[in-house]
Amino acid sequence: MNPGRFKQWEAARQCKREQKGRNMAFLPITNKEMLERGWDAPDFVLVTGDAYVDHPTFGTAIISRLLEHYGYRVAILSQPDWRTDRDFQRFGKPKLAFLVNAGNIDSMVAHYTVARNRRKTDAYSPGNRPGLRPDRAVTVYSRKCKAIYPDVPVIIGGLEASLRRFAHYDYWEDKIHPSVLVDSGADLISYGMGEKQALEIAQRLLEGVPVSSITDVRGTCYLVPTHEYRPGPAVECPSYEQVCADKRAYALSCRKQQDEQDAVRGKRVIQRHGNQILVQNPPMMPLSQKELDEIYELPYERTYHPCYESMGGVPAIQEVEFSITHNRGCFGACNFCSIAFHQGRAVTTRSEASVLREAKILTQNPHFKGYIHDIGGPTANFRGPSCKKQEKAGLCPGKKCLAPKACPALQVDHREYLELLRKVRALPGVKKVFIRSGIRFDYLMEDPDDTFFRELVQYHVSGQLKVAPEHCTARVLDCMGKPHIETYLAFQKRFFKLTKEIGKEQYLVPYLMSSHPGSTLKDAVELALFIKRNHLRPEQVQDFYPTPGTISTCMFYTGLDPYTMKEVYVPRSSKEKAMQRALMQYFIPKNKPLVLEALKLAGRTDLIGRGENCLVWGPVPEVPHGKKQEPKYGKRPPKRKSGSRRGAHR
Repeated sequence: MNPGRFKQWEAARQCKREQKGRNMAFLPITNKEMLERGWDAPDFVLVTGDAYVDHPTFGTAIISRLLEHYGYRVAILSQPDWRTDRDFQRFGKPKLAFLVNAGNIDSMVAHYTVARNRRKTDAYSPGNRPGLRPDRAVTVYSRKCKAIYPDVPVIIGGLEASLRRFAHYDYWEDKIHPSVLVDSGADLISYGMGEKQALEIAQRLLEGVPVSSITDVRGTCYLVPTHEYRPGPAVECPSYEQVCADKRAYALSCRKQQDEQDAVRGKRVIQRHGNQILVQNPPMMPLSQKELDEIYELPYERTYHPCYESMGGVPAIQEVEFSITHNRGCFGACNFCSIAFHQGRAVTTRSEASVLREAKILTQNPHFKGYIHDIGGPTANFRGPSCKKQEKAGLCPGKKCLAPKACPALQVDHREYLELLRKVRALPGVKKVFIRSGIRFDYLMEDPDDTFFRELVQYHVSGQLKVAPEHCTARVLDCMGKPHIETYLAFQKRFFKLTKEIGKEQYLVPYLMSSHPGSTLKDAVELALFIKRNHLRPEQVQDFYPTPGTISTCMFYTGLDPYTMKEVYVPRSSKEKAMQRALMQYFIPKNKPLVLEALKLAGRTDLIGRGENCLVWGPVPEVPHGKKQEPKYGKRPPKRKSGSRRGAHR
């Protein structure tokens, strides 16, 4: 990141000094704004499926501001109309490339529920309006750019492209899709977070290197004709054709891809697609602390573009406007989570000074009311590597740092994070600092020093603390890559003990998931009993959502654990999913028929009736002759006491 390497540095600095007016502080989104800057054409047109929000929690903002910082001219084409050519011709032909992403989240997840129903809102669009981006936005945008400007390089990135870089199972069509590089016609995938790749690719293009010759940048994927491929050290996955025909081949491919997703020890990975070979270079090395500080201290406007004001703004800014990211990566690596395959398992952090500078900026915002909503990241309380050998040898392939039990080599230390929180909450104008992005309670319970736990409870909980045990049975938790429920129960007991000691009324809100691979109806019943015993009333429940690139999605499609190749039970029918979901909300009257049916199928009719452990009141299903008759239907149990909170427990 040496600015001396970039020829346009001084020109960009001069342009910045000459900017006038609020809109000029944003990067140009119209041809008029581009011409007002004195540009004849941009170097890059960044095409995104989100509305333009210039905030460091948006990937579009980070990449565009970083390129601007190093002297490149970047125009933003947000949510273009893909049904015509007009929007894609707005800035003319870019000098270097189109950079394409679908937005902060996968476009299919943005559009569809787990039941494949169309969503009615989109928080990343102005006024929550849905339908402003196409399905599989990366593919649609890339094809459009190539059709209009076939000689201009197209580099795709962001979450959607990153998770689809290999042949992958597509839940929405229930079939295997090839790499998004094949489908989209783009030239390169920049996978992962992308900052270093963006600068390296930009420099090569500026020097006149053809995009077809950019084949050695870490954190990128490219296609090469089979007859032109030069064999070398690489891990070969089963081909696209093989994974389409054989689920065991798909599971093996998934395992190899996951195991090489490590910047220290990861190797080049290849996968054949017909007469082409997809080549994934090893992951890009994580940003250093100095580089991460630089990224988050670029001159963001920290809000959406003013053009959206009359449309109702962009709702997604509300959760992050007064939040601070202090880390990246997650060595927790839950099997259903895409973070490990996208950001990586290695944790990198910003310096204390950088976080404090950002906190001071937040206090100067006229909308700031004294509350910093979060100082977190993928996992808020990770502030260093998982163990000493990680930085030299990488993270262990095929193993979890925290599940089913914490690794003996795990380093647990909250002191640095605690000191950071103390300094931020001591800043003038700051009333409260909350932690909302999630605490790994299993990591916290491994810390012999409970100082952080005490201060977390005393200062950083906004009434409710969200945690993620996800399930309660060991079999399902093993499939999820989560610790067993005993760890959560110990955490829960300690949390309420500390809460009582400081004289506060605070609650835990545990995230729970239904229908994950491994979860039978009997497991779902056990989860319902766990909910009842802990006096939970979840208002919403989350069905497992099979998104590309995760180990759990591999289990869902193949019915196999890719690391053991043993069969895994998968709830597939909509009826069984509905029953598992209804069991988690057994207390809702409309769910009663499904709960009764589920209990009968699970052989748990003992939970129907008026007993203390019963889930529902209703007619007892018939039982075979000679078996014990269940309690008869009785009158309803008393209503919950007033003042209780739905979705939380004490």
